[in-house]
Amino acid sequence: MPNVTPTEDEVAGWFDRYSNWGRWGAEDLLGTLNHITPSMRAAAARTVEHGRSVSCAWDVRMNALDDGGRIQSQRMMLRTGLGYRDGGEEDVSPAGARAVDGHLGTASEIISMAFHGRPITHIDALSHIFWKGRMYNDVPSAYVTDRDGATVHDVRTVAGGIQARGVLLDVARAQGRDWLDPREPVFPEHLEAAERAQGVTVGPGDVLLVRTGEGARRTNGDWNPALNGSPGLHVACVPWLSERQVAVLGADCPQEVTPSGYENLKLPLHGIAMAAMGLWLIDNCQLEDLGATCAELDRWHFFFSLGPLRLTGATGSPVNPLALF
Repeated sequence: MPNVTPTEDEVAGWFDRYSNWGRWGAEDLLGTLNHITPSMRAAAARTVEHGRSVSCAWDVRMNALDDGGRIQSQRMMLRTGLGYRDGGEEDVSPAGARAVDGHLGTASEIISMAFHGRPITHIDALSHIFWKGRMYNDVPSAYVTDRDGATVHDVRTVAGGIQARGVLLDVARAQGRDWLDPREPVFPEHLEAAERAQGVTVGPGDVLLVRTGEGARRTNGDWNPALNGSPGLHVACVPWLSERQVAVLGADCPQEVTPSGYENLKLPLHGIAMAAMGLWLIDNCQLEDLGATCAELDRWHFFFSLGPLRLTGATGSPVNPLALF
């Protein structure tokens, strides 16, 4: 597939062209997860040979700032281990006794987070994105309310988790590079070059993970996407994703290249993929460990498993995606 940059009008027209509204029924909530069949899940599970499990998530750091200078996660301790004399039995905390009984104590906390953003690995529910006031399958955006959150398309749609064959396309490695440059787009030809280099083909029902090397830059390089932008898939990949019948798309960035290069379409891949296609997205995966494991085993497919928190009305969830070999 040639590297062709569509015009803004062409991209806007893709919303209808690649829409899955009504494809699986007027009440469908799963979107592209319909591509994953029970037999596909079972076949993917049977590929586990080594018993090795690799996490594809970043640590959630408390009180850390995102690239826009906002605090993403906070912790407030309710009970701690402070207030006991070393080797003694008397509680010296001015707040009073902390022990449950004469022997047992506990620690607990409250965690709050704004997981939509770059620091936290998370899945976007189909209520996260609107296109001209509509969510996937023609659901009005007004169904996401200030009182109840997402009353349709909340993250509990995937309460049973996502299990499928996962494929890593390591675009940076296929080009012999540690990472792609900020603002560098990934086109279908780059995805297909990675397929050829790795001897793997993305097919129906696959969870596709794309490594740009942004994770390596995040820990070892000059990482400032708010200022410099970031690499990612160009919206020109939408037809490719549709044709391959990808069930879930994840990346080591929020999937798409930023800035988009279009004046009036700031996040065109998100808009068309989620609101039109019903394609579930996993943002900010930590793919450095997975890339190293795939290279070591010379195997770029695996059993993929993910389970979100069952948050009522939530437009997504922090997640810890797992790749099993």
